[in-house]
Amino acid sequence: MQQRSFALFALILLLLVAACSSPSATQSPATPNATAPSQGVTLRWSVWGSPEELASHQAVADAFMQAHPSIKIVIEHTPWEGYHTKLKTIVASGDLSALPDVMFLGQDFNQYASEGVLENLTPWIERSGYDLNDYWPALIERATINGGIYGLQRDLDLRLLYYNKDLFDEAGIPYPDETWTWNNWAEAAKKLSIIEASGRIVRYGIGMETGKWGMLLAQSGGAYLDDPRNPSRCTLDTPESLRALNFYADLLNANAAMRPATLQQIGGDAGAFTQKQVAMIVQNASRAPTFGAAGMNFDVAPIPIPEGGRRVNNSGGARWVMSSASKHKEEAWTFLKWLQSANGGIDIYTKRGEIFPALRSVAQSPSFLQVDAAPRNRQAFVVEARNVSLFTFGDFPEFGELNDLIIEPNLQLIWSGQASVEQTVPEICRRVNEFLKQNGYPRS
Repeated sequence: MQQRSFALFALILLLLVAACSSPSATQSPATPNATAPSQGVTLRWSVWGSPEELASHQAVADAFMQAHPSIKIVIEHTPWEGYHTKLKTIVASGDLSALPDVMFLGQDFNQYASEGVLENLTPWIERSGYDLNDYWPALIERATINGGIYGLQRDLDLRLLYYNKDLFDEAGIPYPDETWTWNNWAEAAKKLSIIEASGRIVRYGIGMETGKWGMLLAQSGGAYLDDPRNPSRCTLDTPESLRALNFYADLLNANAAMRPATLQQIGGDAGAFTQKQVAMIVQNASRAPTFGAAGMNFDVAPIPIPEGGRRVNNSGGARWVMSSASKHKEEAWTFLKWLQSANGGIDIYTKRGEIFPALRSVAQSPSFLQVDAAPRNRQAFVVEARNVSLFTFGDFPEFGELNDLIIEPNLQLIWSGQASVEQTVPEICRRVNEFLKQNGYPRS
């Protein structure tokens, strides 16, 4: 009997000890502001990029995981050509849980933000005190949809004039600088072009993909539309827009610039530049490592501007976004915020010479200005960055459809030499205005 009493007493004592060592039943759960370490969370991170860019993505992931050992980053790489199509397919399926947690997004941002595909980052930004004041002008504005910020821009997709120094030296042409006008540019392009007696073109002065001509439009004071976010009409028929259209068309028709269709066949302007089939291209910072790896002797300069025009550059660039269906939003925000911190991912990309950073503090630091690699004239990027703005292209959900259906196919008629500016532009504007009206623009 005494043994049974003792056993019962021991059992009760054991239960009391266990209860004391367990969390209280009334203990409050962690608040949303808590930043307790994650326990073995895996984040899916989707990116595109060349082999050099993929190596940089991996370096960034490794650095983050070293600093955050409880979060594993799995890179999902897709070549640029199929990247956004892959995401569109997932979104169209309706299963947003199939999306990666953190994505690199260069297209469809407005549409995805408006449709609830992306997480509204504003609450996360406000909660963490993340500083938005370090971004170049217009970048936060571009990421704001219906009052919410849906992405953080990694880089400024600044266009610079890349030029082959050897080809300039052979032709006895001074290197371009920020004093160059369109007249200087056209004159140099014609001198750098080589056309054999048979008519075969050995080299063109300029190679410029069609998506980049919009910057010329803005330099001249023109635009696709009267308002990039809430347009009421097409403005490709204004004198300013026609000036830019004719400048580019004249270069193409004079064989001073390679036609876009030909560029596409040989791997784009970067491929043509590497193969010395063109002496100058308009490109962003991401291609610099590729040109360096090819042993090219090149540098950059600000884009020439027209007489009486203005210096303006693209405020576009790829953004890091979070899936609204992510099951690991706390960890995804930790990663996204680190990607966009001066001592985090953006600094690694910058030091590797691939981007012009969206953060001013990084762009004006040795991480960018003192990179021991071409291009050497890094101040040219800073010159252009001071003039970034929202311009030319539409920034509303239906713009992709409008561009693909009407604007781009008709502009291709001009770029291919099949039609003149005067023949094509009136029809473009007629159809654009009709499209805007059918889709309820302008909206109050």
